[in-house]
Amino acid sequence: MFQKTKMHKVFKEAVDRPRYDEEGNCYFDGKLGIWPFVRQEPAKRRSDNKPRGTLISKTIKVARDTSRSYLISKVLDAIVKKWPREDWGKTIWVQQDNAPSHVLANDADFALAVAHTGLDIRIMNQPPNSPDMNVLDLGFFASLQTKAYLRNSKNIDELIKNVEKEYVEYDQNMVNRVFLTLQGCFLEVIKLGGGNGYKIPHMNKERLERLGMLPTRLSCDLQLYQSVMLSLSQ
Repeated sequence: MFQKTKMHKVFKEAVDRPRYDEEGNCYFDGKLGIWPFVRQEPAKRRSDNKPRGTLISKTIKVARDTSRSYLISKVLDAIVKKWPREDWGKTIWVQQDNAPSHVLANDADFALAVAHTGLDIRIMNQPPNSPDMNVLDLGFFASLQTKAYLRNSKNIDELIKNVEKEYVEYDQNMVNRVFLTLQGCFLEVIKLGGGNGYKIPHMNKERLERLGMLPTRLSCDLQLYQSVMLSLSQ
């Protein structure tokens, strides 16, 4: 599961791989939530649309305390409410990039909050210098941002409303496509023995989706898997 702060550091977003049943019906779209980093304060001046004193949104600086607060009160809460029940017994990894404002993997407050959920939720950072290892940087957030910017946003409140609307309406099949690209990058990294000298793989996902042949996950060749396990054992 991936969480990210972008869009001029206004939003925190969390997304995971969609889940489908045997008939191909999506029962978990992977969209855990998107939350703006803002506070409400009264307007100091009146405008054509708002009288003086009207509550307006102001962006806030995202420090580690802020990240911790959002991670505990919003991301953890969303996981508890939305995570597929058949996966509750598995470890849930919250992957984040290496921004200084993000919570440390051994954060005591986060561990205490997780203990109250009854789930095994842990933090991990993505490998350094590896944007292809974060599904949000592989296209999800860029496309969401593009869709939101096509709507007219006169102020931060309208931007938040438009982004949230686009997030809710974002097609789960598009989320699946981006996760397939991520898995393809994983396989390329494995083939190179951990290197990053590869091109992002393409598999004509839109065409396969139209034909009803698009997979929900990629498989690893047995020989490749065995070679990796051999390397790790040495």
